[in-house]
Amino acid sequence: MKLAILGAAGGIGQALALLLKNQLPSGSELSLYDIAPVTPGVAKDLSHIPTDVKVIGFAGEDPTPALDGADVVLISAGVARKPGMDRSDLFNINAGIVRNLIEKVAHSCPKALIGIITNPVNTTVPIAAEVLKKAGVYDRNRLFGVTTLDIIRSNTFVAELKGKKPQEIEVTVIGGHSGVTILPLLSQIPTVNFTEQEAEELTKRIQNAGTEVVEAKAGGGSATLSMGQAAARFGLSLIQALNGKENIIECAYVESDGEYARFFAQPIRLGKNGIEERLPINIMNTHEKNKLENMLETLNKDIKLGEDFINK
Repeated sequence: MKLAILGAAGGIGQALALLLKNQLPSGSELSLYDIAPVTPGVAKDLSHIPTDVKVIGFAGEDPTPALDGADVVLISAGVARKPGMDRSDLFNINAGIVRNLIEKVAHSCPKALIGIITNPVNTTVPIAAEVLKKAGVYDRNRLFGVTTLDIIRSNTFVAELKGKKPQEIEVTVIGGHSGVTILPLLSQIPTVNFTEQEAEELTKRIQNAGTEVVEAKAGGGSATLSMGQAAARFGLSLIQALNGKENIIECAYVESDGEYARFFAQPIRLGKNGIEERLPINIMNTHEKNKLENMLETLNKDIKLGEDFINK
C-alpha cells in the first residue's frame, strides 16, 4: 500500500509521518510532499528508523511525483490557526491550497481514498468534492474530512472527568469540525452518566479544545501532535479497510444522505472501496437534539462557502 501525505513538512505532517513510519504494515510506502525544500530531508530522517516502510520525499510546486499510484492521500497542507483567528479566517489561504492539490490528486490517483485535514474542514471538504466533480472522478465514498481529533479529545476529557482510562472510552462526535458544529454524543457512552451542567461544560470544552491549544502555545502554533495522532489513527483505519479488515468504524465528515446537511460528520463503516455504510445516528437526548438544530445554519453556511468557491 502507498500512502501520500501532502503538507508533510509542517507540524502535523511530520508528526503524522513519524507515526505512520512506525505503524504502517510491513512493505508499505510512505510518500511525503511539501512545497518546502526540507521535505526530502524529512523523508531521509525518517528512513533511518528501522521499520519495513519505504519513505520518499518530494518538494517543489508539483506534488504529482508523490501521488503516482497512491492508495490513500492525507492532506494537511495549509496555514495553521493563530491566537484570535477563527477557522473562517483560514479560508482564503487554505481554500486555494486544497483546490490546487485536489486537482493534482484527481489527475494522478483518482481512485485514492482522500482524507482532508486542512482547516476549515467544514469548507475544504466541499471544495474537494466540487473539484473532483469537475474532473469527472468524484466518488462520495472515497472523500473524508478527518474529524478524529474531536473523538480522541472527547475520549481524553471524558476519562479525565470520570476517572476512567481513555482507551476504554469511545465517543461518537457528529456534525462538523469547528466550534458549535462539533457535537459529542455524551449520552451514548456506556457506563458513564453526566449531569446537565457536566454535559454542557464538557461539550463546550471539546468544541473549544483547538483554541485551548492555540492559546497555550502563545502564538507558536496550533494542535499538531494530537492532530498527527488523530490523522494517523484514521489513515491506518483506511489502510486496514483496503487490506480487507472488516467492521472498521470511524467518525468522519463525509457527504451524507442529506438528513441534516450535504456534508456531515457521522459514524461510517469502512471497506475496500472507502465508505461501506453510513451508520445511523442513535437516539439523542434533548440537550443534544437542541445543539444539533442550532448548529445546522452555521454548518450549511460553511458548506455553501466551499461550493461557491469552486462554482462562482
